[in-house]
Amino acid sequence: MMQSQLFQPFSSNLLPFGGEAILYPELFSKPESDELYTQLQQQTAWTQEPIKIFGKLVMQPRLTACYGEKAVAYSGIIMQIHPWTALLLDVKQRVEQIAGVAFNSVLLNYYRDGNDSMGWHRDNERELGLQPVIASVSFGAPRIFKLRTYKEHDHAISVPLPHGSLLLMQGDSQHIWEHSLPKSKIQEGRINLTFRQIS
Repeated sequence: MMQSQLFQPFSSNLLPFGGEAILYPELFSKPESDELYTQLQQQTAWTQEPIKIFGKLVMQPRLTACYGEKAVAYSGIIMQIHPWTALLLDVKQRVEQIAGVAFNSVLLNYYRDGNDSMGWHRDNERELGLQPVIASVSFGAPRIFKLRTYKEHDHAISVPLPHGSLLLMQGDSQHIWEHSLPKSKIQEGRINLTFRQIS
């Protein structure tokens, strides 16, 4: 039987085994987060990319953009890369102080409302290394982030990601666990920045 838990935000490892997923619920203050959300929404070069599901091309249920020095590639998509902006470099610097890692790429996801989502997946591409550090920053409406053990699905965790929070995933987390952002009834938008070190 699947063991499921709902965690409230706190700075501790959410995973009972198999790596780390540490939530820092207030990395950015509310005034900072409000301003960053507005600027990111207005200034990011958002696109909606097609993705192949069961042999069919469909549009992803969210808007995306990639910035930095290395392009993100997943599910057959190689994202167009844009140069760092001053705004993204400021966010990156704050995140790197916590993560202790120098990131060279960020994937931005804009979930316009609760109809936009992200399916189950792992960030385990070869170019991320054996034990990748993934730093995920959230601005906007809180959404429930789900993790479950890969293959067996015998452990599951649901955690709300608050406005201005950082979720830091590292160790074996991308091999033992998979994650998703399911649809919800929320009407407001959410912007997520996922920082990576790509070889």
